Amino acid sequence: MSVKSEMVFGVNVPASAAAGDDPVALAQAAERLGYDFVSTADHPCGRAPSYETATLLTWIAARTSRITVASRVLAVPFRRPAMVAKLAASLDLLSGGRFILGLGGGYSDDEIAALGAPLLSPAEKVDGLAEAIEVIRGGWTQPGYTQHGRQHSVRALELEPRPARPIPIWLGTFGPRALAVTGRLADGWIPSLGYRPVEEFTAMRGRIDAAAEAAGRRPGDIRGVLNLGVRIDPGAPPRPDLVTGSPQQVVAQLQGLAARYGFTGFSFSLSHPEDLKRLAQDVLPELAR
Repeated sequence: MSVKSEMVFGVNVPASAAAGDDPVALAQAAERLGYDFVSTADHPCGRAPSYETATLLTWIAARTSRITVASRVLAVPFRRPAMVAKLAASLDLLSGGRFILGLGGGYSDDEIAALGAPLLSPAEKVDGLAEAIEVIRGGWTQPGYTQHGRQHSVRALELEPRPARPIPIWLGTFGPRALAVTGRLADGWIPSLGYRPVEEFTAMRGRIDAAAEAAGRRPGDIRGVLNLGVRIDPGAPPRPDLVTGSPQQVVAQLQGLAARYGFTGFSFSLSHPEDLKRLAQDVLPELAR
């Protein structure tokens, strides 16, 4: 998944621990059907039974052989960045280089408060995200790494074994300052359809690219992957966060999103299990061409 011009396709695996749900089986089915990655969101709190994200992804990686696993996205306020670095290095090594570390600033203040973390302003969340990435990359690459940040500091941090490769970091960001952090520090951008009007994606990607260039990076090295819902059903009602229609209509809409906004991957949320196979058979081959 290192060539940014190639299309990649993923499936969102719910972390549900409810009776009858089997996220591992869903991931195994996605692997058999040829998807590139599976991803799981990070919402540890709430009345609905759920698995912790990193634990579930580790279990999926152990029960599969090829497919990449991605966090979509770990909220920085929930965990100390140095431990996230250790978690990511361990999972990537144990899986044979099949982990993508998705990170976010943490949008749910209710969840942050429930877990006992201090509440942060939007600006503080962005600053904390940037500092966390620096801690994580420093721990991966530098012996005795020290960082003095306003939110995240480490002293003489030693993490062994280090990752055997640069683990990709994808960010789910929307605001101007967060998009600038994406361009400066991230390997991928994974926004979700429906959180902003789709017409804003051009300007948002422009902020990422400008920040990348200002940091001496190549904008093309930052992969854009759109997280969205899909329903293969010509009669399905339209929604801002959902692509619907016949297979041909879904192909056309996804091709339009890729061409207009520069996305080179999609992460699909499916409300109907049968769409997993239909996408793989009738939609993804057309997009891959």
